[in-house]
Amino acid sequence: MSRVSKPTRGVVRRPGDASHWCPVSSLPPLSARVVLLCGPSGSGKSLLSARSGLPVLRLDDFYKEGDDPTLPLVAGSSDIDWDDPGSWDADAAVAAIVDLCRGGRTDVPVYDLSLSARTGTETVDIGRAPLFIAEGIFAAEIVTRCRELGVLSDALCLSRGAVTTFRRRFLRDLREGRKSVPFLLRRGWRLMRAERSIVARQTALGAYACDRDEALVRLAAAAWAAKFTDRTAA
Repeated sequence: MSRVSKPTRGVVRRPGDASHWCPVSSLPPLSARVVLLCGPSGSGKSLLSARSGLPVLRLDDFYKEGDDPTLPLVAGSSDIDWDDPGSWDADAAVAAIVDLCRGGRTDVPVYDLSLSARTGTETVDIGRAPLFIAEGIFAAEIVTRCRELGVLSDALCLSRGAVTTFRRRFLRDLREGRKSVPFLLRRGWRLMRAERSIVARQTALGAYACDRDEALVRLAAAAWAAKFTDRTAA
């Protein structure tokens, strides 16, 4: 009487070759986790990230290029709406975050905001750091995905007040020559009026609203906890 073999869990059989059995491939364990840092444009995300001392991934480098036909427009205008999540490549940003969390390095685009174009690529390497920041105005859009992937440590929304943010944003963008002055004024006025709703949306997506000082405290706590977190089983 012949015996029917039972399927073996966790192995893959190569067709036509009974001698080759191999374990199902598994993802490498996590070596780091991410703090997503969002907030209105000009709220001080980049400065806060630099002050934290943690490695940083710039999410603004994942903007779509200016000739992309899927770019959204400001209602009633021919201006591209660079503050709409549709102007940003969320899939590529999440992939880069996962690469950093599992391997400590990834290749990312270098984006020139004044040209609305990618001008090259660079390697982000966080070494053996157990925690890093991914900062940008669309960071809240990927909170749920990062949480589901098991790579999220915290998500923060930096808010400093609409008038302060307007002034800082305009002076920064003017200094860096990001866009024309009329465009910057139109955008700045629109964002100042929309700041409350921007913060409300980002917190609804899972980010914790706070000022600079509280954000630094939470970042320090996350960095301390990351040193003692066992990520080998993730």
